[in-house]
Amino acid sequence: MNEVNIGEIRVGKGNPLVLIAGPCVIESEANALEVAKEMKKICSNLKIPYIFKASYEKDNRGSEKSYSGPGLKEGLRILAKVKEKVGVPVLSDVHRMEDVDLAKEVLDVIQIPAFLCQQTSLLLKVGNARKVVNIKKGQFIAPESMAGAVKKIQSTGNRQILLTERGTCFGYNKLVADFCSIPVLQELGYPVIFDATHVIRNYGIPSEDPRGGSPQYVPHLSRAAVAVGCNGLFLETHPRPKEALCDASSMIPLNDMENLLKQTKAIHDMIRSWGIV
Repeated sequence: MNEVNIGEIRVGKGNPLVLIAGPCVIESEANALEVAKEMKKICSNLKIPYIFKASYEKDNRGSEKSYSGPGLKEGLRILAKVKEKVGVPVLSDVHRMEDVDLAKEVLDVIQIPAFLCQQTSLLLKVGNARKVVNIKKGQFIAPESMAGAVKKIQSTGNRQILLTERGTCFGYNKLVADFCSIPVLQELGYPVIFDATHVIRNYGIPSEDPRGGSPQYVPHLSRAAVAVGCNGLFLETHPRPKEALCDASSMIPLNDMENLLKQTKAIHDMIRSWGIV
């Protein structure tokens, strides 16, 4: 497995469990800093390498009226502020080629959204940015089919790739987590991150509707994914999820994160001591 380097963070076999966490979308500078500071404190105490995530734009909302973020320039300004004030790497989605040149000046990890994981022009542009690339597996394709996306990034000479499992379509508006997907994706040669907070979304229901997600199952999925051998977790969190402007029904309350991370770290440390991860 290729080791991925994000500043001083090392991701891959033999390395500690990594956490990518933050609110779904940037809501304000104050909210981003609040989450980043608290998560850094928790992760420092638990010795978990931490990357802050928040999208400057969510371009795949269910309605054109839904909040989609502050936009590229303001969002990158806030993410730069998080890097400066909190001292953690930052990640955000990039939806279009023309954003990449500005985004790469701030982002430590550029994320390809699941719906765009087969978008050749975007993948090539991001690969050429020479940043770490996190490709979210489309819910509509098999894990082995992600080989195509990986090869597109590799064709640019970039070998700093993460693959994120976030569930697979099951019937209409339901996702399931196939934990065999984690080793299948790892066989492509790169670390695998597991995103539990998107698996439990109930699509077709607005994310602000309490029926739009089942966050009570995030701990179960997270523990299982770590036991299988994922290299990191991707968790969306918010100080007050019911007030969140995006994915309010699926984010984890910020004050629940420490207990969840203690559990997953204990599992990871155990199987790591066996040489499994």
